[in-house]
Amino acid sequence: MAAAQKGRPVPRIYCAGPLFNRAEQEEMAEIARTLADAGFSVFLPHRDGFVFADVHREFLRGGYESTEAARMIQQAIFWLDTYEVVSGCQGLVLNMNGRVPDEGAVAEAAMAWVAGKAMVLYKADSRSLIQGSDNPLVLGLGNFVSVSTIPEIAYAFTQLFRARRPGPEAPLPRAVKSAVESGRRLAMLLGTCKSPTDLVPVIVSLTREAARGPRRRPAASR
Repeated sequence: MAAAQKGRPVPRIYCAGPLFNRAEQEEMAEIARTLADAGFSVFLPHRDGFVFADVHREFLRGGYESTEAARMIQQAIFWLDTYEVVSGCQGLVLNMNGRVPDEGAVAEAAMAWVAGKAMVLYKADSRSLIQGSDNPLVLGLGNFVSVSTIPEIAYAFTQLFRARRPGPEAPLPRAVKSAVESGRRLAMLLGTCKSPTDLVPVIVSLTREAARGPRRRPAASR
């Protein structure tokens, strides 16, 4: 609870890593619990967002064609995760366990690095890609420093936030700004959804609105 006791806003941490089986999901949940116990707010995608398969099933039940449904859900996931990484969270932990790190998690970590977020790399897996080491373009996101136990993740973030000084945020490129805004709206609407069924009209509305593009204001009369 150190961050809250000092009167500062509680930092929110995005948990990025593989989620393709029960063991991976349990490890990510343990990381999230450890951070929460240390006083951080946490975004865990499969818990705080939505699961592709669950929502896709509801789209099919509603009569949508599978390919169209998949496209809309993938767009919504991209928006939501981009918003949380770039705007909703102040830090990101990258779980690098596996033969190679999960590609989606690496993309999220790259977004967080460019956005200037606090970053912690975690790896307890002895496997590596390049002669006993991991890809330097991934390691560089964490300043070539990683931790090997889950409790160290919370400690590393505590030290990072203690040393950080708030500064002005850099303006976002137009495409990133658009994705972040769509993700922000989706995040707000998620709070009103009680089941995957409720998500279908929300996703359909946002994706179709994005496909139409921004509304043009009528030209001023001369």
